[in-house]
Amino acid sequence: MSRPMADSPKPPRKRRRFDAEFKEQAARLVLDEGKSVGAVARDLDLTETALREWVKRAQADRTKGRTGLTTAEREELVRLRRALRIAEEERDILKNESRALEQLDLWARNSRAYAYTPEAVAVRFLVTSRAR
Repeated sequence: MSRPMADSPKPPRKRRRFDAEFKEQAARLVLDEGKSVGAVARDLDLTETALREWVKRAQADRTKGRTGLTTAEREELVRLRRALRIAEEERDILKNESRALEQLDLWARNSRAYAYTPEAVAVRFLVTSRAR
């Protein structure tokens, strides 16, 4: 059965952004003052999940990575993943270029009219020099 309109769930909350200082102070309330995550989340009108993640990151920073990734390590991981993605895209582009050159070389070898033009000679040179 369907529910009456009065029992419908709350609309989703708008996404909010918090600066690093606010996150540190909220985590400090849990770590230093011994308050529970739920109590601090209610007091600051936060979700427990977000606050728990901030506390986990603050603990990792305090223990210099023994309990998780530090902020510097997370930033480096993001940078390395971005660099890897760019390198993979460049590799794919080069693979496609190589295939195109091989197709052009195959066509040039089978076409007598094109076989001895400077473009065909250059393509054959590029394809054979890559094979080495």
